[in-house]
Amino acid sequence: MDYEAIRGGLQEAVPFNSHVGLEIAEVGEGVGVVRLPNRSELRNHVGSQHAGALFAAGEAASGAAFVGAFAERLGNVTALAQDANIRYKKVAQGTITARGELSQPGSELLAALDEEGVVRFCVDVVLSNAHGDCVAEMTVNWNVKTKS
Repeated sequence: MDYEAIRGGLQEAVPFNSHVGLEIAEVGEGVGVVRLPNRSELRNHVGSQHAGALFAAGEAASGAAFVGAFAERLGNVTALAQDANIRYKKVAQGTITARGELSQPGSELLAALDEEGVVRFCVDVVLSNAHGDCVAEMTVNWNVKTKS
C-alpha cells in the first residue's frame, strides 16, 4: 500500500483541515498523525491552542487512521464520525501532534464489514506538545457501511 500517496491525497481531500492549517503527517495501517501549527489565529484568550483547533486535529487524526485501515475499500464505503469525546489534560502550547490509532486491527474491521455490511469502531487519539506531554485525549467513534 502506498501510504505516502494516500497521505498526500488526504491532505487535499478535506478543505476545512487545510483552512485550519492541519498537516497530515502520516497515514499507516490503522494509524494517522496530524500536526496542528502554532499560529496566533488558532490561540484562545490565554494564548494556548484553542479547544476547537485541538478537536479538529484529533478528529483529522482519527480520519487518517480510518483511511489507512480502509484504503483498499474507500470507493465502496460511506464513513462518518458518529460522535467524539475529548478530555483536555494540560494547557496546549506550541505545535501539537495528534496521533490516532484504531481500537481494533483493520483486518478484523474489514472482515466484519464484509460479513455485516456495516462496522462501528473507535479511534483513540493522543494529542501531545513538542516535549511529548499529553495535552488532550480523544475518542472518535466511526460508523462505516458498504455502499449499496
